Amino acid sequence: MCNSVLGCVLSVFIIGTGFCVSSVNAATVNAESIIVQSTTSTQNAGFYEHIVPLFEQASGIKVKVVAVGTGQALQNARNCDGDLLIVHSTKHELAFVAAGFGLARHNLMYNDFILLGPKSDPAGIRGGSDIGVALSIIASKNAKFASRGDNSGTNEAERLLWALTDTKPDSSINGWYLETGRGMGATLNFAVQSDSYTLSDRATWLAFGNKMTHEILLEGDPRLFNQYGVVTINPARCPEVKSAAAAKFVDWLLSAEGQTSIGTLTRDSQLLFFPNAN
Repeated sequence: MCNSVLGCVLSVFIIGTGFCVSSVNAATVNAESIIVQSTTSTQNAGFYEHIVPLFEQASGIKVKVVAVGTGQALQNARNCDGDLLIVHSTKHELAFVAAGFGLARHNLMYNDFILLGPKSDPAGIRGGSDIGVALSIIASKNAKFASRGDNSGTNEAERLLWALTDTKPDSSINGWYLETGRGMGATLNFAVQSDSYTLSDRATWLAFGNKMTHEILLEGDPRLFNQYGVVTINPARCPEVKSAAAAKFVDWLLSAEGQTSIGTLTRDSQLLFFPNAN
């Protein structure tokens, strides 16, 4: 039985390669750096600025972050471009592991999505509690809606929410539906400048500095729950992956120390992510 992510990774690596290793040279592991393929929302919210220095100080392992949409992060990891995934599309994370690209997936933390719009609220959705109803009203009034359109975790969540309605918006047909093809921060900037509604994770919105007259118009629907996961890469698929160093980061993130550190990241006295590894 493996007692840690690091132990599990080493067991799989040893069996898969035929090497016999009795112990891990800590100095070798600590001299390494790892690449984390990540969703943009964690980067935009300052998650890595907060967490990475704490881990680097504790471990000596350097962490480099590539922040892209969740879909692109998963594809990069399939191409063996990275040592670890931190993303937010549980269904796709589990499929990644089931297909043999990932070794294991763990809950890391959560927050929620929010529906934003101009203070003038041209569609009149303020105060509602049903995200499906709100999106249906936006579509019926041809009110501008900015979508990331980048196959990110947020974009996937948005598609699932539109499925609650009778509308399947298409930017090539519906002039009010505007796809940016960009990350969350850039899409928020576009939404603010174009007076559009948009869906955002709460952490990125709280950290966003160009709110102008935009505000939260709908929140609290349970279907807006936003889970983040951490996924280790299978060394049998990607022999060059720095499994031992990546597993140390995962073990730290899931530990009491890591989870407590995540739970101290705030903006305007609001917690950005709620740790839930257990």
